[in-house]
Amino acid sequence: MSVRKSAYRAVIFDIGGAVDLEFAWEMALDGAIASACGMEGIRVDPAMVEEASEQAVAAFAPDVTLHMIETLCGGEPATVTRVTRRVEAMTGQLDAFQLRPGIEDLLNRLKARGLVLEAREPRWERLERAGIAELLTGDHDVPPAECILVGDRIDADITPAKAAGMRTIQFRSGRWRRQRPRSAAETPDAVVTDVAELEVALMELLGQ
Repeated sequence: MSVRKSAYRAVIFDIGGAVDLEFAWEMALDGAIASACGMEGIRVDPAMVEEASEQAVAAFAPDVTLHMIETLCGGEPATVTRVTRRVEAMTGQLDAFQLRPGIEDLLNRLKARGLVLEAREPRWERLERAGIAELLTGDHDVPPAECILVGDRIDADITPAKAAGMRTIQFRSGRWRRQRPRSAAETPDAVVTDVAELEVALMELLGQ
């Protein structure tokens, strides 16, 4: 297959959201928050947890879990501390990796084009168990100007990547699906909601 040379040589994936569905993780975390609040006598239902999540995302909170807990506990410091510790105890060893349907095939196609694929994933064994570790690297020497980043968070993924000189694609998924840019510095080059759209966006940026 003949592939036209592109200005971009690497695609960087923030694993959560684009590669890992994070559906099971978010459900478990939300359940742990509700349970921990209940231990403090604070009645919390799913709608209240969802509202707290949306508030945290809209506020671009650096620590979304803490922001949610503060909201649900009314900001009372001692209660927030106890609930936070309980949530950490309930979720600290949780491994809920869910490979997004179709993403492995896309990674293989990108690899076949000679692209470097980086994974931002501190727990590499999760990628090994999912069978995709050999397609990815944890580090590379490709300059930022030759990289495309794919991530679900505007604040933690898109904005710093743009500041570094990368092209960016926001994969709207899960908790972060409603996060919207507040300025040009936070605006991605493309927005996608599934793997098919991601492939189209990547090919457009790659000029192929």
